[in-house]
Amino acid sequence: MISQKAKYALRALVALARQGNSMMIGEIASRERIPRKFLEQILLELKRHGIVMSRRGKLGGYELLMPADQITYGQVLRIIDGPIAPLPCLSRIAYRRCADCRTEDECEIRRVFARVATSAREVLDRTTIADSLNAAIFDIAEPVS
Repeated sequence: MISQKAKYALRALVALARQGNSMMIGEIASRERIPRKFLEQILLELKRHGIVMSRRGKLGGYELLMPADQITYGQVLRIIDGPIAPLPCLSRIAYRRCADCRTEDECEIRRVFARVATSAREVLDRTTIADSLNAAIFDIAEPVS
């Protein structure tokens, strides 16, 4: 499950992509129903990673620094939430051996969740913010509890 912070980050990026030019932080917060102070922190983090830029002044605000078709969901999730891995031993950027595991090669749980992690990464690393604007490309399934 992704954090609320990551969800807000993705919504803000989609709003910026949809707008096509700069937006004031208050406008993004209002349109996307994101608490302004929280959004400020998120946008600063995305700015540090070269995803968005900000301008001061009357025509200022935030805008995408990278094209929307080059910003992936996986990239944003890693910036905001960290590794995309259901187990620490499957993380590419924060690997840690599980303390209770005899060997990774013999771990049945790891084998199953390795497939889950691989499929999730494939979707998240292939799907861009620009793709989000085209809802027709997504085959929306029923929610799973």
